[in-house]
Amino acid sequence: MRRLGGVFGMTMVLAGCGLPDGPAAPVPALPEASAQRVQAHVGFLADDLLEGREAGTRGHEIAARYVASQFAQLGLEPLGDDGSWLQSVPLLKGQRLRAGHFRVLGEGVELEFAFESEFLPGIQFDQPEWSLEAPLVFAGQAVVAPEFGHDDLAGIDLAGRIALVLRGAPERFGNAPRAFHSSTREKLRALAERGAVGVVFLGDPEREARSPWARGAANWSRPAMRLRDADGSPRDTFPSLRGSASLSAEAARRLLAAGGLDPERVFAGLHGEGVPARALPLRAQLAGAARIEALASPNVVGMLPGSDPGLAREHVVYTAHLDHVGIGAPVGGDAIYNGALDNALGVGILIETARLAAAMPRPARSQVFVAVTAEEKGLLGAEHFAEHPGLDGRIVANINMDMPVMLTPQDDVIPIGIEHSSLGPVVERAAAELGIRLSPDPFPEEVVFVRSDQFAFVRRGIPAVYLDGGLHSLVPGVDGRALLEDFLRRHYHQPSDDLHLPIDFPSAARLARLNALVGQRIAAPGPAPSWNEDDFFGRRFSALR
Repeated sequence: MRRLGGVFGMTMVLAGCGLPDGPAAPVPALPEASAQRVQAHVGFLADDLLEGREAGTRGHEIAARYVASQFAQLGLEPLGDDGSWLQSVPLLKGQRLRAGHFRVLGEGVELEFAFESEFLPGIQFDQPEWSLEAPLVFAGQAVVAPEFGHDDLAGIDLAGRIALVLRGAPERFGNAPRAFHSSTREKLRALAERGAVGVVFLGDPEREARSPWARGAANWSRPAMRLRDADGSPRDTFPSLRGSASLSAEAARRLLAAGGLDPERVFAGLHGEGVPARALPLRAQLAGAARIEALASPNVVGMLPGSDPGLAREHVVYTAHLDHVGIGAPVGGDAIYNGALDNALGVGILIETARLAAAMPRPARSQVFVAVTAEEKGLLGAEHFAEHPGLDGRIVANINMDMPVMLTPQDDVIPIGIEHSSLGPVVERAAAELGIRLSPDPFPEEVVFVRSDQFAFVRRGIPAVYLDGGLHSLVPGVDGRALLEDFLRRHYHQPSDDLHLPIDFPSAARLARLNALVGQRIAAPGPAPSWNEDDFFGRRFSALR
Protein backbone atom coordinates (compact mmCIF):
# COMPACT_ATOMS: atom_id res chain seq x y z
CA MET A 1 0.00 0.00 0.00
CA ARG A 2 0.83 3.71 -0.21
CA ARG A 3 -0.06 5.11 3.22
CA LEU A 4 -0.66 7.05 5.45
CA GLY A 5 -4.31 7.98 5.52
CA GLY A 6 -7.33 8.65 3.33
CA VAL A 7 -10.13 10.90 2.19
CA PHE A 8 -13.14 11.48 4.37
CA GLY A 9 -15.42 14.45 4.30
CA MET A 10 -18.87 13.58 5.58
CA THR A 11 -20.77 12.88 8.76
CA MET A 12 -20.62 9.17 9.42
CA VAL A 13 -23.70 7.07 10.02
CA LEU A 14 -23.10 4.74 12.94
CA ALA A 15 -24.66 1.33 13.19
CA GLY A 16 -28.31 1.53 14.09
CA CYS A 17 -28.90 5.26 13.71
CA GLY A 18 -29.60 7.75 10.94
CA LEU A 19 -29.74 5.24 8.10
CA PRO A 20 -30.97 6.38 4.70
CA ASP A 21 -34.69 6.02 4.08
CA GLY A 22 -36.08 3.22 1.92
CA PRO A 23 -35.97 -0.56 2.09
CA ALA A 24 -32.80 -2.42 1.26
CA ALA A 25 -32.87 -4.82 -1.67
CA PRO A 26 -33.58 -8.33 -0.41
CA VAL A 27 -30.47 -10.47 -0.04
CA PRO A 28 -30.45 -14.14 1.03
CA ALA A 29 -29.05 -15.03 4.43
CA LEU A 30 -25.33 -14.29 4.51
CA PRO A 31 -23.10 -17.25 5.51
CA GLU A 32 -20.70 -16.93 8.40
CA ALA A 33 -17.15 -15.99 7.49
CA SER A 34 -14.21 -18.11 8.65
CA ALA A 35 -11.34 -16.48 10.52
CA GLN A 36 -9.41 -19.73 10.23
CA ARG A 37 -9.60 -19.68 6.43
CA VAL A 38 -8.37 -16.09 6.26
CA GLN A 39 -5.52 -16.97 8.61
CA ALA A 40 -4.53 -19.91 6.40
CA HIS A 41 -4.39 -17.71 3.30
CA VAL A 42 -2.28 -15.08 5.06
CA GLY A 43 -0.01 -17.76 6.50
CA PHE A 44 0.88 -18.94 3.01
CA LEU A 45 1.04 -15.59 1.22
CA ALA A 46 3.21 -13.90 3.87
CA ASP A 47 5.61 -16.82 4.30
CA ASP A 48 9.31 -16.24 3.65
CA LEU A 49 9.02 -18.78 0.82
CA LEU A 50 7.35 -16.12 -1.36
CA GLU A 51 10.15 -13.57 -0.70
CA GLY A 52 7.85 -10.57 -0.40
CA ARG A 53 5.79 -11.18 -3.59
CA GLU A 54 7.31 -8.36 -5.62
CA ALA A 55 5.63 -7.99 -9.02
CA GLY A 56 7.45 -9.89 -11.74
CA THR A 57 9.22 -12.28 -9.36
CA ARG A 58 8.89 -16.01 -8.79
CA GLY A 59 7.41 -15.34 -5.34
CA HIS A 60 4.59 -13.30 -6.83
CA GLU A 61 4.00 -15.96 -9.48
CA ILE A 62 3.63 -18.60 -6.75
CA ALA A 63 1.19 -16.34 -4.92
CA ALA A 64 -0.84 -15.86 -8.11
CA ARG A 65 -1.05 -19.63 -8.68
CA TYR A 66 -2.21 -20.06 -5.09
CA VAL A 67 -5.02 -17.51 -5.48
CA ALA A 68 -6.03 -19.12 -8.80
CA SER A 69 -6.29 -22.51 -7.08
CA GLN A 70 -8.54 -20.99 -4.41
CA PHE A 71 -10.79 -19.36 -7.00
CA ALA A 72 -11.04 -22.66 -8.86
CA GLN A 73 -11.93 -24.54 -5.69
CA LEU A 74 -14.74 -22.05 -5.00
CA GLY A 75 -16.31 -22.60 -8.41
CA LEU A 76 -15.50 -19.23 -9.95
CA GLU A 77 -15.05 -19.04 -13.71
CA PRO A 78 -11.58 -18.12 -15.00
CA LEU A 79 -11.47 -14.77 -16.71
CA GLY A 80 -7.78 -14.38 -17.53
CA ASP A 81 -5.96 -14.73 -20.84
CA ASP A 82 -7.00 -17.57 -23.15
CA GLY A 83 -9.43 -19.09 -20.67
CA SER A 84 -6.89 -19.18 -17.83
CA TRP A 85 -7.03 -17.56 -14.40
CA LEU A 86 -4.10 -15.22 -15.12
CA GLN A 87 -4.20 -11.91 -16.97
CA SER A 88 -0.67 -10.99 -18.00
CA VAL A 89 0.19 -7.35 -17.28
CA PRO A 90 2.98 -6.06 -19.61
CA LEU A 91 5.54 -4.06 -17.64
CA LEU A 92 8.89 -2.34 -17.88
CA LYS A 93 11.20 -2.64 -14.89
CA GLY A 94 13.69 0.11 -14.18
CA GLN A 95 16.60 -0.76 -11.87
CA ARG A 96 18.42 2.36 -10.63
CA LEU A 97 22.22 2.16 -10.90
CA ARG A 98 24.60 3.71 -8.40
CA ALA A 99 25.55 6.41 -10.84
CA GLY A 100 24.80 10.04 -11.51
CA HIS A 101 25.28 13.31 -9.68
CA PHE A 102 23.47 16.42 -8.50
CA ARG A 103 25.47 19.66 -8.43
CA VAL A 104 24.21 23.21 -7.98
CA LEU A 105 26.21 26.23 -9.13
CA GLY A 106 25.71 29.98 -8.77
CA GLU A 107 27.42 33.20 -7.77
CA GLY A 108 29.48 32.11 -4.78
CA VAL A 109 27.54 28.82 -4.62
CA GLU A 110 28.87 25.33 -5.28
CA LEU A 111 26.85 22.47 -3.79
CA GLU A 112 27.16 18.76 -4.45
CA PHE A 113 24.66 16.31 -2.97
CA ALA A 114 25.60 12.77 -2.04
CA PHE A 115 23.91 9.78 -3.67
CA GLU A 116 21.56 7.97 -1.24
CA SER A 117 22.25 10.02 1.88
CA GLU A 118 21.01 13.27 0.30
CA PHE A 119 19.55 12.63 -3.15
CA LEU A 120 18.38 9.89 -5.47
CA PRO A 121 18.16 10.33 -9.25
CA GLY A 122 14.89 9.31 -10.85
CA ILE A 123 14.46 6.43 -13.27
CA GLN A 124 13.77 7.64 -16.83
CA PHE A 125 12.00 4.87 -18.72
CA ASP A 126 12.33 6.75 -22.01
CA GLN A 127 16.11 7.20 -21.66
CA PRO A 128 18.00 4.86 -19.30
CA GLU A 129 21.12 7.07 -19.10
CA TRP A 130 20.46 10.76 -18.86
CA SER A 131 22.07 14.05 -17.90
CA LEU A 132 21.09 17.69 -18.14
CA GLU A 133 22.18 21.11 -17.04
CA ALA A 134 19.63 23.89 -16.69
CA PRO A 135 18.58 26.86 -14.53
CA LEU A 136 16.52 26.17 -11.41
CA VAL A 137 13.02 27.46 -10.71
CA PHE A 138 11.21 27.09 -7.39
CA ALA A 139 7.70 25.94 -8.42
CA GLY A 140 5.97 25.55 -5.06
CA GLN A 141 3.74 22.47 -5.12
CA ALA A 142 3.35 22.68 -8.92
CA VAL A 143 -0.42 22.60 -8.52
CA VAL A 144 -2.63 24.05 -11.26
CA ALA A 145 -6.28 24.08 -10.11
CA PRO A 146 -8.39 26.59 -12.07
CA GLU A 147 -11.51 25.57 -10.14
CA PHE A 148 -9.90 27.10 -7.03
CA GLY A 149 -8.28 30.03 -8.79
CA HIS A 150 -4.91 28.51 -7.94
CA ASP A 151 -1.88 28.23 -10.22
CA ASP A 152 1.56 27.72 -8.68
CA LEU A 153 3.12 28.01 -12.13
CA ALA A 154 1.56 31.31 -13.19
CA GLY A 155 3.99 34.05 -14.12
CA ILE A 156 7.14 31.92 -14.22
CA ASP A 157 9.07 30.73 -17.26
CA LEU A 158 9.64 26.99 -17.02
CA ALA A 159 10.86 26.43 -20.57
CA GLY A 160 14.24 24.70 -20.50
CA ARG A 161 14.40 24.79 -16.70
CA ILE A 162 14.46 22.35 -13.78
CA ALA A 163 11.60 22.80 -11.32
CA LEU A 164 11.99 22.39 -7.57
CA VAL A 165 8.68 20.97 -6.33
CA LEU A 166 7.13 20.29 -2.93
CA ARG A 167 4.76 17.37 -2.36
CA GLY A 168 1.04 17.71 -1.65
CA ALA A 169 -1.54 20.36 -2.49
CA PRO A 170 -3.13 23.29 -0.60
CA GLU A 171 -5.19 22.32 2.44
CA ARG A 172 -7.99 24.75 1.54
CA PHE A 173 -9.00 22.61 -1.43
CA GLY A 174 -10.67 20.01 0.75
CA ASN A 175 -9.75 16.36 0.80
CA ALA A 176 -11.02 15.09 -2.55
CA PRO A 177 -9.55 17.78 -4.85
CA ARG A 178 -6.46 17.93 -2.67
CA ALA A 179 -6.01 14.21 -3.23
CA PHE A 180 -6.22 14.59 -7.00
CA HIS A 181 -3.95 17.63 -7.21
CA SER A 182 -1.35 15.97 -4.95
CA SER A 183 -0.81 13.33 -7.63
CA THR A 184 2.72 13.19 -9.00
CA ARG A 185 1.24 12.41 -12.40
CA GLU A 186 -0.71 15.67 -12.44
CA LYS A 187 2.29 17.71 -11.31
CA LEU A 188 4.52 16.20 -14.00
CA ARG A 189 1.86 16.79 -16.62
CA ALA A 190 1.63 20.49 -15.71
CA LEU A 191 5.42 20.92 -15.72
CA ALA A 192 5.86 19.13 -19.04
CA GLU A 193 3.12 21.21 -20.68
CA ARG A 194 5.01 24.37 -19.68
CA GLY A 195 8.33 23.23 -21.08
CA ALA A 196 10.27 22.15 -17.99
CA VAL A 197 13.12 19.75 -18.75
CA GLY A 198 13.54 18.33 -15.26
CA VAL A 199 12.07 18.17 -11.76
CA VAL A 200 13.49 17.79 -8.27
CA PHE A 201 11.06 16.76 -5.53
CA LEU A 202 11.98 18.35 -2.21
CA GLY A 203 11.63 16.48 1.05
CA ASP A 204 10.09 18.29 4.01
CA PRO A 205 10.53 17.78 7.77
CA GLU A 206 6.90 16.82 8.46
CA ARG A 207 6.85 14.07 5.84
CA GLU A 208 10.22 12.73 6.96
CA ALA A 209 9.07 12.60 10.58
CA ARG A 210 6.58 9.97 9.41
CA SER A 211 8.85 8.24 6.91
CA PRO A 212 12.56 9.00 7.41
CA TRP A 213 14.60 9.67 4.30
CA ALA A 214 17.32 7.20 5.31
CA ARG A 215 14.86 4.34 5.68
CA GLY A 216 13.46 4.78 2.18
CA ALA A 217 16.78 5.63 0.55
CA ALA A 218 18.36 2.42 1.86
CA ASN A 219 16.21 0.64 -0.73
CA TRP A 220 17.43 2.82 -3.62
CA SER A 221 18.04 -0.28 -5.77
CA ARG A 222 14.42 -1.43 -5.53
CA PRO A 223 12.98 -1.30 -9.07
CA ALA A 224 10.30 1.01 -10.37
CA MET A 225 7.85 -0.12 -13.04
CA ARG A 226 5.63 1.26 -15.77
CA LEU A 227 3.00 -0.31 -17.98
CA ARG A 228 4.36 -1.28 -21.40
CA ASP A 229 2.65 -0.66 -24.74
CA ALA A 230 2.51 -3.28 -27.47
CA ASP A 231 5.51 -1.67 -29.18
CA GLY A 232 7.56 -1.95 -25.98
CA SER A 233 7.43 1.73 -25.07
CA PRO A 234 6.58 2.91 -21.55
CA ARG A 235 3.17 4.33 -20.73
CA ASP A 236 2.37 7.37 -18.57
CA THR A 237 5.78 8.97 -18.89
CA PHE A 238 6.69 12.51 -19.90
CA PRO A 239 9.70 12.26 -22.24
CA SER A 240 10.23 16.02 -22.39
CA LEU A 241 11.11 15.87 -18.68
CA ARG A 242 14.58 14.51 -19.31
CA GLY A 243 15.62 14.03 -15.70
CA SER A 244 14.32 13.94 -12.15
CA ALA A 245 15.51 13.49 -8.59
CA SER A 246 14.34 13.42 -4.99
CA LEU A 247 16.11 15.37 -2.26
CA SER A 248 16.08 14.85 1.50
CA ALA A 249 14.58 17.55 3.72
CA GLU A 250 18.00 18.50 5.11
CA ALA A 251 19.51 18.76 1.63
CA ALA A 252 16.45 20.73 0.49
CA ARG A 253 17.16 23.24 3.26
CA ARG A 254 20.66 23.82 1.87
CA LEU A 255 19.43 24.18 -1.68
CA LEU A 256 16.60 26.58 -0.85
CA ALA A 257 18.89 28.75 1.28
CA ALA A 258 21.48 28.87 -1.52
CA GLY A 259 18.73 30.14 -3.81
CA GLY A 260 17.81 32.99 -1.47
CA LEU A 261 14.68 31.38 0.02
CA ASP A 262 13.96 30.88 3.72
CA PRO A 263 13.61 27.09 4.06
CA GLU A 264 11.47 27.25 7.20
CA ARG A 265 9.08 29.69 5.54
CA VAL A 266 8.87 27.40 2.52
CA PHE A 267 8.06 24.37 4.68
CA ALA A 268 5.56 26.33 6.78
CA GLY A 269 3.83 27.32 3.55
CA LEU A 270 2.70 23.72 3.11
CA HIS A 271 -0.05 24.57 5.62
CA GLY A 272 -1.04 27.83 3.95
CA GLU A 273 -0.92 29.41 0.53
CA GLY A 274 2.76 28.64 0.16
CA VAL A 275 5.72 30.67 -1.05
CA PRO A 276 5.27 32.06 -4.58
CA ALA A 277 7.19 30.44 -7.41
CA ARG A 278 10.29 32.23 -8.59
CA ALA A 279 13.39 31.75 -10.72
CA LEU A 280 16.53 31.10 -8.68
CA PRO A 281 20.04 32.41 -9.43
CA LEU A 282 21.27 28.84 -9.68
CA ARG A 283 21.97 26.16 -12.26
CA ALA A 284 21.87 22.43 -11.67
CA GLN A 285 23.85 19.59 -13.22
CA LEU A 286 21.81 16.44 -12.81
CA ALA A 287 22.39 12.91 -14.07
CA GLY A 288 21.30 9.34 -13.45
CA ALA A 289 21.20 5.87 -15.00
CA ALA A 290 19.07 2.75 -14.83
CA ARG A 291 18.81 -0.68 -16.38
CA ILE A 292 15.45 -1.12 -18.19
CA GLU A 293 13.97 -4.51 -19.06
CA ALA A 294 10.60 -5.85 -20.15
CA LEU A 295 8.70 -8.33 -18.01
CA ALA A 296 5.15 -9.37 -17.19
CA SER A 297 3.29 -10.08 -13.96
CA PRO A 298 -0.22 -11.55 -13.64
CA ASN A 299 -3.50 -10.38 -12.27
CA VAL A 300 -5.67 -13.29 -11.10
CA VAL A 301 -9.29 -12.99 -12.29
CA GLY A 302 -12.36 -15.08 -11.49
CA MET A 303 -16.08 -14.45 -11.97
CA LEU A 304 -19.45 -15.48 -10.58
CA PRO A 305 -21.89 -14.81 -13.46
CA GLY A 306 -25.06 -12.92 -12.66
CA SER A 307 -28.46 -14.60 -12.81
CA ASP A 308 -30.32 -11.96 -14.83
CA PRO A 309 -29.75 -12.25 -18.61
CA GLY A 310 -29.66 -8.47 -18.98
CA LEU A 311 -28.00 -7.30 -15.77
CA ALA A 312 -25.35 -10.05 -15.90
CA ARG A 313 -23.47 -7.82 -18.35
CA GLU A 314 -23.01 -5.35 -15.48
CA HIS A 315 -20.13 -6.30 -13.18
CA VAL A 316 -19.25 -5.57 -9.55
CA VAL A 317 -15.46 -5.89 -9.25
CA TYR A 318 -13.73 -6.75 -5.97
CA THR A 319 -9.98 -6.05 -5.84
CA ALA A 320 -7.01 -6.56 -3.53
CA HIS A 321 -3.36 -6.23 -4.52
CA LEU A 322 -1.33 -9.41 -4.33
CA ASP A 323 2.13 -7.88 -4.65
CA HIS A 324 4.34 -6.39 -1.96
CA VAL A 325 7.85 -4.94 -2.20
CA GLY A 326 9.99 -8.08 -2.19
CA ILE A 327 13.55 -8.31 -0.85
CA GLY A 328 15.29 -5.15 0.30
CA ALA A 329 17.76 -3.59 2.69
CA PRO A 330 18.10 -5.79 5.79
CA VAL A 331 16.60 -4.54 9.03
CA GLY A 332 17.77 -6.46 12.08
CA GLY A 333 19.15 -9.11 9.77
CA ASP A 334 15.83 -9.65 7.93
CA ALA A 335 15.72 -8.70 4.24
CA ILE A 336 12.33 -10.21 3.30
CA TYR A 337 9.52 -7.66 3.26
CA ASN A 338 6.67 -10.15 3.75
CA GLY A 339 3.70 -7.76 3.58
CA ALA A 340 1.44 -9.67 5.98
CA LEU A 341 -0.98 -6.77 6.48
CA ASP A 342 0.03 -5.11 3.21
CA ASN A 343 -1.59 -6.93 1.57
CA ALA A 344 -1.67 -10.67 2.27
CA LEU A 345 -4.49 -9.94 4.71
CA GLY A 346 -6.44 -8.02 2.07
CA VAL A 347 -6.07 -10.92 -0.37
CA GLY A 348 -7.14 -13.38 2.31
CA ILE A 349 -10.25 -11.27 2.86
CA LEU A 350 -10.83 -11.14 -0.92
CA ILE A 351 -10.73 -14.96 -1.16
CA GLU A 352 -13.05 -15.33 1.82
CA THR A 353 -15.42 -12.74 0.31
CA ALA A 354 -15.49 -14.81 -2.88
CA ARG A 355 -16.26 -17.95 -0.84
CA LEU A 356 -19.23 -16.25 0.82
CA ALA A 357 -20.49 -14.94 -2.52
CA ALA A 358 -20.16 -18.37 -4.13
CA ALA A 359 -22.17 -19.95 -1.31
CA MET A 360 -25.15 -17.64 -1.90
CA PRO A 361 -27.76 -17.65 -4.67
CA ARG A 362 -26.45 -15.64 -7.60
CA PRO A 363 -27.61 -12.02 -7.69
CA ALA A 364 -28.67 -10.33 -10.92
CA ARG A 365 -25.32 -8.73 -11.73
CA SER A 366 -22.04 -10.56 -12.18
CA GLN A 367 -19.31 -10.44 -9.55
CA VAL A 368 -15.62 -10.40 -10.49
CA PHE A 369 -12.75 -11.04 -8.07
CA VAL A 370 -9.30 -9.73 -9.01
CA ALA A 371 -6.01 -10.13 -7.15
CA VAL A 372 -4.05 -7.38 -8.90
CA THR A 373 -0.32 -7.06 -9.37
CA ALA A 374 2.05 -4.07 -9.18
CA GLU A 375 -0.01 -1.89 -6.87
CA GLU A 376 3.19 -1.00 -5.06
CA LYS A 377 4.62 0.17 -8.41
CA GLY A 378 1.81 2.66 -9.05
CA LEU A 379 -1.52 0.78 -9.28
CA LEU A 380 -0.34 -0.79 -12.55
CA GLY A 381 -2.21 -4.10 -12.39
CA ALA A 382 -5.46 -2.33 -11.54
CA GLU A 383 -4.86 0.21 -14.31
CA HIS A 384 -4.38 -2.60 -16.82
CA PHE A 385 -7.47 -4.50 -15.70
CA ALA A 386 -9.66 -1.38 -15.60
CA GLU A 387 -8.63 -0.60 -19.18
CA HIS A 388 -8.68 -4.22 -20.45
CA PRO A 389 -11.13 -6.12 -18.23
CA GLY A 390 -12.03 -8.72 -20.85
CA LEU A 391 -15.68 -8.58 -19.78
CA ASP A 392 -18.82 -8.88 -21.84
CA GLY A 393 -20.35 -5.67 -20.61
CA ARG A 394 -19.31 -2.93 -18.22
CA ILE A 395 -18.05 -2.45 -14.66
CA VAL A 396 -20.55 -0.63 -12.43
CA ALA A 397 -18.65 -0.53 -9.12
CA ASN A 398 -15.38 -1.44 -7.42
CA ILE A 399 -14.90 -2.67 -3.85
CA ASN A 400 -11.23 -2.59 -2.85
CA MET A 401 -9.38 -4.22 0.06
CA ASP A 402 -5.92 -2.91 0.98
CA MET A 403 -3.83 -3.18 4.15
CA PRO A 404 -6.51 -3.53 6.82
CA VAL A 405 -4.58 -2.94 10.05
CA MET A 406 -6.25 -5.35 12.47
CA LEU A 407 -4.00 -5.84 15.48
CA THR A 408 -6.78 -5.98 18.08
CA PRO A 409 -10.41 -7.15 18.06
CA GLN A 410 -12.42 -4.40 16.32
CA ASP A 411 -16.09 -3.63 15.86
CA ASP A 412 -15.64 -0.88 13.27
CA VAL A 413 -14.51 -0.25 9.70
CA ILE A 414 -13.15 2.88 8.01
CA PRO A 415 -15.05 3.31 4.72
CA ILE A 416 -12.82 5.27 2.35
CA GLY A 417 -14.67 7.12 -0.39
CA ILE A 418 -18.32 6.48 0.53
CA GLU A 419 -19.05 10.22 0.45
CA HIS A 420 -18.58 10.32 -3.33
CA SER A 421 -21.31 8.06 -4.67
CA SER A 422 -24.51 6.12 -4.09
CA LEU A 423 -22.33 3.35 -2.66
CA GLY A 424 -22.40 5.27 0.61
CA PRO A 425 -25.95 4.33 1.66
CA VAL A 426 -25.33 0.72 0.59
CA VAL A 427 -22.32 0.46 2.90
CA GLU A 428 -24.17 2.19 5.73
CA ARG A 429 -27.13 -0.18 5.59
CA ALA A 430 -24.95 -3.28 5.33
CA ALA A 431 -22.74 -2.21 8.24
CA ALA A 432 -25.77 -1.48 10.40
CA GLU A 433 -27.25 -4.91 9.70
CA LEU A 434 -24.00 -6.60 10.74
CA GLY A 435 -23.53 -4.42 13.82
CA ILE A 436 -20.38 -2.82 12.46
CA ARG A 437 -19.54 0.78 13.25
CA LEU A 438 -18.31 3.15 10.54
CA SER A 439 -15.45 5.33 11.74
CA PRO A 440 -14.08 8.44 10.02
CA ASP A 441 -10.65 8.24 8.47
CA PRO A 442 -8.06 9.30 11.07
CA PHE A 443 -5.73 10.74 8.40
CA PRO A 444 -7.94 12.57 5.89
CA GLU A 445 -5.04 14.79 4.85
CA GLU A 446 -3.17 11.77 3.45
CA VAL A 447 -5.67 11.31 0.61
CA VAL A 448 -5.62 7.52 0.34
CA PHE A 449 -8.62 7.52 -2.02
CA VAL A 450 -6.23 8.23 -4.91
CA ARG A 451 -3.44 6.00 -3.61
CA SER A 452 -4.81 2.50 -3.83
CA ASP A 453 -6.30 0.35 -6.57
CA GLN A 454 -9.80 1.80 -6.44
CA PHE A 455 -8.46 4.97 -8.09
CA ALA A 456 -7.74 3.07 -11.31
CA PHE A 457 -11.49 2.51 -11.55
CA VAL A 458 -12.40 6.03 -10.39
CA ARG A 459 -10.24 7.45 -13.20
CA ARG A 460 -12.54 5.62 -15.62
CA GLY A 461 -15.68 7.05 -14.05
CA ILE A 462 -16.56 3.95 -11.99
CA PRO A 463 -17.81 4.55 -8.42
CA ALA A 464 -15.63 2.81 -5.86
CA VAL A 465 -15.27 2.24 -2.14
CA TYR A 466 -12.41 0.92 -0.05
CA LEU A 467 -13.33 -0.68 3.29
CA ASP A 468 -10.35 -0.48 5.64
CA GLY A 469 -9.62 -1.81 9.12
CA GLY A 470 -11.05 0.11 12.04
CA LEU A 471 -9.83 2.02 15.09
CA HIS A 472 -12.12 0.94 17.94
CA SER A 473 -10.68 -1.89 20.02
CA LEU A 474 -13.00 -4.21 21.89
CA VAL A 475 -10.26 -4.74 24.47
CA PRO A 476 -10.61 -2.26 27.37
CA GLY A 477 -7.68 0.10 27.59
CA VAL A 478 -6.33 -0.66 24.11
CA ASP A 479 -6.05 2.40 21.84
CA GLY A 480 -6.77 1.28 18.27
CA ARG A 481 -5.51 4.50 16.74
CA ALA A 482 -2.23 4.18 18.63
CA LEU A 483 -1.82 0.65 17.26
CA LEU A 484 -2.39 1.92 13.73
CA GLU A 485 0.09 4.76 14.15
CA ASP A 486 2.66 2.40 15.62
CA PHE A 487 2.26 0.01 12.66
CA LEU A 488 2.69 2.83 10.17
CA ARG A 489 5.74 4.17 11.98
CA ARG A 490 7.55 0.88 12.67
CA HIS A 491 6.26 -1.85 10.37
CA TYR A 492 4.79 -0.34 7.17
CA HIS A 493 6.97 -1.39 4.20
CA GLN A 494 9.42 -3.00 6.61
CA PRO A 495 10.41 -6.66 7.10
CA SER A 496 8.52 -6.61 10.42
CA ASP A 497 5.16 -6.53 8.59
CA ASP A 498 5.16 -10.30 8.93
CA LEU A 499 3.41 -13.21 10.60
CA HIS A 500 4.73 -12.27 14.04
CA LEU A 501 2.22 -9.40 14.21
CA PRO A 502 -0.85 -10.14 16.40
CA ILE A 503 -3.35 -10.08 13.51
CA ASP A 504 -6.95 -10.42 14.70
CA PHE A 505 -8.44 -12.79 12.15
CA PRO A 506 -12.03 -12.71 13.51
CA SER A 507 -12.06 -8.98 12.68
CA ALA A 508 -10.78 -9.83 9.20
CA ALA A 509 -13.59 -12.38 8.77
CA ARG A 510 -16.11 -9.74 9.81
CA LEU A 511 -14.75 -7.41 7.12
CA ALA A 512 -15.07 -10.17 4.51
CA ARG A 513 -18.68 -10.59 5.51
CA LEU A 514 -19.31 -6.85 5.14
CA ASN A 515 -17.62 -6.82 1.72
CA ALA A 516 -19.79 -9.73 0.59
CA LEU A 517 -23.01 -8.11 1.77
CA VAL A 518 -22.13 -4.78 0.14
CA GLY A 519 -21.31 -6.58 -3.10
CA GLN A 520 -24.54 -8.58 -3.02
CA ARG A 521 -26.54 -5.38 -2.56
CA ILE A 522 -24.80 -3.66 -5.47
CA ALA A 523 -25.31 -6.74 -7.64
CA ALA A 524 -29.04 -6.96 -6.87
CA PRO A 525 -31.63 -5.56 -9.31
CA GLY A 526 -31.99 -1.79 -9.27
CA PRO A 527 -30.16 1.25 -10.59
CA ALA A 528 -26.42 0.95 -11.08
CA PRO A 529 -24.25 2.97 -8.67
CA SER A 530 -23.84 6.63 -9.55
CA TRP A 531 -21.74 9.59 -8.47
CA ASN A 532 -23.28 12.04 -6.06
CA GLU A 533 -24.44 15.30 -7.57
CA ASP A 534 -21.58 17.75 -8.06
CA ASP A 535 -19.02 15.31 -6.64
CA PHE A 536 -15.42 16.26 -7.49
CA PHE A 537 -14.49 12.86 -8.96
CA GLY A 538 -17.87 12.47 -10.64
CA ARG A 539 -17.48 15.82 -12.42
CA ARG A 540 -13.95 15.03 -13.51
CA PHE A 541 -14.32 11.40 -14.62
CA SER A 542 -17.95 10.32 -15.07
CA ALA A 543 -17.92 11.15 -18.79
CA LEU A 544 -15.28 8.41 -19.25
CA ARG A 545 -17.54 5.68 -17.91
